[in-house]
Amino acid sequence: MIRVAIPQDAAAFAAIYAPIVTDTHISFEEQAPSVDEMRGRITATLVSMPWLAAEIDARIAGFAYAARHRERAGYRWSVDVSCYVDTHFRGRGVGRALYERLLRILDEQGFYRAYAGIALPNDASVGLHHALGFEPIGVYRRVGWKAGAWYDVAWFGRDLGDRNEQRKPSEPIPFPQIRASRP
Repeated sequence: MIRVAIPQDAAAFAAIYAPIVTDTHISFEEQAPSVDEMRGRITATLVSMPWLAAEIDARIAGFAYAARHRERAGYRWSVDVSCYVDTHFRGRGVGRALYERLLRILDEQGFYRAYAGIALPNDASVGLHHALGFEPIGVYRRVGWKAGAWYDVAWFGRDLGDRNEQRKPSEPIPFPQIRASRP
């Protein structure tokens, strides 16, 4: 089941994300966020963007969310997306299901492009993004330092929906308005 995240999911999300921060180069954070920090991130994100949770047998299996691509006004139709899956549920389609729902919502909101940065090497994430229609854009060489080494980040992007790019787009709709319009 894919659903909108709630602040009470923070402990489960923090538990999924902590080993990614502490044991891998996949996240360039150096300290795993606390439950309170994760709760704050969820709450802040849901003001304008989706944050989703995947549940399997009443257990949180993963999460995905969107964020502004950049702060300047001209970037407001582009978003960055992220997805993390609990180690016990990897390889079962959880990431794909989360991303498919997330990308559908972002399209409904009126965003034009989604981007993902992937710290390399990370074959599973690269494969997932390719499978979902993301195309490689480029690589930031030696952009992140973690655990005594430099890492590259590959950037991928994809269109959201079929947009007329010859005229100024409508403003993206905040996520709470999309949620309120659904039956």
